[in-house]
Amino acid sequence: LKAKGLTLATAEATTGGLIGHQLTAIPGSSAVFVIGIAPYWNEMKVRLGVPEAVLREHGAVSAETAEALATAVRNWSGADIGLAETGIAGPGGSAKRPAGLFYIAIADGKNVSSQRFEFKGDRAGNRAACAEAALRLLVAHVQASG
Repeated sequence: LKAKGLTLATAEATTGGLIGHQLTAIPGSSAVFVIGIAPYWNEMKVRLGVPEAVLREHGAVSAETAEALATAVRNWSGADIGLAETGIAGPGGSAKRPAGLFYIAIADGKNVSSQRFEFKGDRAGNRAACAEAALRLLVAHVQASG
């Protein structure tokens, strides 16, 4: 990010700041990491800019919501890239949306994309795995962009 002069904002609906925690452990991260928010409640997702219709039609744990969150945090913060996750850390879940299900999305102003992940750990393990996967996706996205 720093080498390309890009800035980042995160919206962590399930990990509660783990992605931001890992980013800020890197010296010099203040040059790229604009803000990290943890919109746990759907009302906060809407206030950030996620359309209520997306939540109503697709649910909080969906590719559409992750993409809307990434776009919303990018737009709200003015960062170059928005990175967002939403999921079910566990315990709980359902057959359709099991514990360990996460969607991670990246929005860069030109494109928005998401990936689905299913982790098999406990609550802490799933949250940590999601944060790690999000950072790997971010690195791949930045390396792939011009």
